Amino acid sequence: MILPFLVWLIIFRYIPLWGWIMAFQDYKIGKPIFQQEWVWFKNFIDMFQDPEFYKVMKNTIAMSLMGLFFGFPLPIILAILINEVKNNVYKRVVQTISYLPHFVSWVIVASLISSMLSPDGVMNMILKNLHIIKEPILFLGEPKYFWWVVTFSDIWKELGWNSIIFLAAITSINPELYEAATVDGAGRLKKIWHITIPGIMPTVVLILIMTIGNIINIGFEKQFLLRTAAVRDVSDVLDLYILQYGIGTFRFSFGTAAGLFKSVISLTLLFTANWISKKTTGYRVV
Repeated sequence: MILPFLVWLIIFRYIPLWGWIMAFQDYKIGKPIFQQEWVWFKNFIDMFQDPEFYKVMKNTIAMSLMGLFFGFPLPIILAILINEVKNNVYKRVVQTISYLPHFVSWVIVASLISSMLSPDGVMNMILKNLHIIKEPILFLGEPKYFWWVVTFSDIWKELGWNSIIFLAAITSINPELYEAATVDGAGRLKKIWHITIPGIMPTVVLILIMTIGNIINIGFEKQFLLRTAAVRDVSDVLDLYILQYGIGTFRFSFGTAAGLFKSVISLTLLFTANWISKKTTGYRVV
């Protein structure tokens, strides 16, 4: 059963790792890779001496931490609320509606968000009708709003999809525990607090460790599609930096060095989070 997965893992995840040696070379197109000039850590030194690198790291970490702080608890809360719905038809409708944004591409989502947050968009109309603002806000034209726009756009898109694993964890809880709690007179809130949350805690810790390991792996689609020229300084992230300064300028070795740096940091964060979890909660991934 696991043979196809192992084949996929070896072909697409392990074999490409040999390409990391480009990070230590001055790679030129058309020349065999083992005949390239070796520059060892020059690409890493260039990267750490580039002021742009620290700017993109700041943006990457800030948006990742905002996504972790606001985006991690909400799927758990949504899963618990959906589980409390007793009408199966209504429950399935809510689940389906919450999953739908995941299947919409970022191109369409960015178009919707841009339209909603435009000066004459829905958001400004609501705020003006509620007399909260007098003049329309340029949500995508002012740097102070950009991180929030990206964070909550991502949460809206992935909220329902991310709740699936927590719903699956809830269904694995022994129903007799709820029946016993009902006999003892426990209400819904007490059942959630004393049965549901402890029951899904191993899954919560597992997903949290994996999320922390990927905290620097933020991607670039949403930042690339939602940004404007006015917010360029706060929208560039590490993946965009690799794309623009590595692949975009044909500095493949420099881009590979930046990618290797990202992988090392992700692996370090993963093992650190796993070690802290093992010491504090007893749960661990590896």
